[in-house]
Amino acid sequence: MKYEQTLFLADNWKDYALLDSGDGMKLERFASQTVIRPDPQAFWRPNQPVKSWKADAWFDAKAGDDERGEWRRLNPRAPDTWPMEWNGIRFEARRTPFRHMGVFQEHAVHWAFAQEQLKKAGRPAKVLNLFGYTGLMSLACAQAGAEVVHLDASPKSNGFGKDAQSLSGLDDRTIRWIADDAMKFVGREQRRGNQYDAIILDPPKFGRGTKNETWRFEEDLPGLLDGVASLLVKKPLFVILTAYAVRLSHIALAQALGDRMKAFGGRIEMGEMALPEEKTGRMLPTSICARWRAD
Repeated sequence: MKYEQTLFLADNWKDYALLDSGDGMKLERFASQTVIRPDPQAFWRPNQPVKSWKADAWFDAKAGDDERGEWRRLNPRAPDTWPMEWNGIRFEARRTPFRHMGVFQEHAVHWAFAQEQLKKAGRPAKVLNLFGYTGLMSLACAQAGAEVVHLDASPKSNGFGKDAQSLSGLDDRTIRWIADDAMKFVGREQRRGNQYDAIILDPPKFGRGTKNETWRFEEDLPGLLDGVASLLVKKPLFVILTAYAVRLSHIALAQALGDRMKAFGGRIEMGEMALPEEKTGRMLPTSICARWRAD
């Protein structure tokens, strides 16, 4: 197994920009709206003082928890939802109670990679997207011609994905939107004998399934990876694994994936995912990932 270290930089956006960052905060543009959100990775000094930043909304985090809090609307005319686009994929951005915006914009680097691999394959492909959130990866794969099975424990997130499918003019593409627990679904797919050409996993550090099943990253990922490897066809195209807020190196993540992919040959790219800051050349790290591809 070949291992390569790389930086996964999501620099392929028109509708998103990281405008400034520092002092534990970031200033971002999501199409027509600009927001200020906390980010503990922004450990440096901002280009301009945070108090001088102009935005439509500011997320006030609860003490000791940068994920939960509430939005302070600085522009009274700022809408609750608004349109965004990436490479012809259209969707609605929104300010959520968990400071998220309905899109993890750093994943655009993987959307482009998946599309490239699917188009290059020259064969029909079936893709499984686990922990798929609002489905932009699923839409990217469908846009590239793949048949997609999208799974997330949240029916609400799946609903946003279905809406984006229609907005993007992809209603004629095959996407199964499933609300289920990832571990249980993978187990059922093993028993059914279903297989996939490519699999994407974006598991949280902690989560709950549709029937209150508990997911803990370090405890449950090894078993899930075993199941995922068994669902791959003899000559798979790629596997993408990302991780947020875990006490692991990207090397550990890559080698855990590599253990399951030895029989397929190929190579693993590993490293940090990051967003480029407009005009300064700085980068904001967001997560770690490991990506297997066939040679």
